[in-house]
Amino acid sequence: MSAAWQAGIMHAITLKDFGGPEMMIWAEIPAPTPGAGEVLIRTIAVGLNRADLLQRAGHYPPPPGTSELLGLECSGVVEALGDGVEGIEVGQQVVALLAGGAYAEYVVAPAGQVAPIPAGIDPVSAAGVIEVAATVLSNLDLTHLTGGETFLVHGGAGGIGSFAIQYAKVLGARVATTASASKLDHCRAMGADLVFNYDSDWVSQLKQATDGHGADVILDIIGAKYLDQNISALAADGRLVIIGMQKGTKAELNIAKLLNKRGTISATSLRYRPDAQKAEITKAVVHRVWPMLTDGVIRLSPETRIPLTEAARAHELLASGSNIGKVILTL
Repeated sequence: MSAAWQAGIMHAITLKDFGGPEMMIWAEIPAPTPGAGEVLIRTIAVGLNRADLLQRAGHYPPPPGTSELLGLECSGVVEALGDGVEGIEVGQQVVALLAGGAYAEYVVAPAGQVAPIPAGIDPVSAAGVIEVAATVLSNLDLTHLTGGETFLVHGGAGGIGSFAIQYAKVLGARVATTASASKLDHCRAMGADLVFNYDSDWVSQLKQATDGHGADVILDIIGAKYLDQNISALAADGRLVIIGMQKGTKAELNIAKLLNKRGTISATSLRYRPDAQKAEITKAVVHRVWPMLTDGVIRLSPETRIPLTEAARAHELLASGSNIGKVILTL
């Protein structure tokens, strides 16, 4: 444990104000201490997520009572345990699913959202796994995706998309995805059966490729811009789950179209779930996903590593849309 932490201080990325990447600064702030049921982690690496960009801009505030620092997932070393914590040891390398706080030298996490690093996975790479795994697993459980169904995920070349393609294939689904033209080969390499340029008429192409059936389940990170197209792409009794709002928060819903398909629309946020729910999801990820990563059934997507002190550059890269896979911030 560092002398700085023992003195009650640490370094973290803080915000001067909401706005662009230039608002992030590396500053000295008070260090956290673990309360009852919590774990103190010395951060090794942080997974960068689109939600971080939204929070930086002032559009995605953390849940009340949680850290206002950016960062929803990290890997690190357990430094201290709060009262009542069992099954976790000081010195253990772990990953953590967070409501915020990862952009720092130290972070406190509820014990139920702390998990061992998957066997055989590099600790830095592991920082970018828990959020995508928990998001995909929980939402495909929600939609009851089953073998033989057609699954569509938007943004197939990103962290969520790369993982969702592979996980849906494990479930036995036929997988379709949208991405930019330059990233379609990556989506195929991840296992996608059908790949569509998002600048094309992907709805018509999906319908043609599925003999008019469409997608039984759609996992959408785009939001408002794709609402009507997603409903058009749904199969009868199809399920659309919206997990992102990259392209807007408000759109007009054609209820008649949805009724005719007996469609279901859900919108979920992992960040705002109660700790007990996130603990159950974390447990399921360890039980069901970690063996797949260790055995190579699911492969890690490509990653770009950037020092946490250069978080502004990392945000610019993710916002540009040019990156494939996951961006990892390292300490």
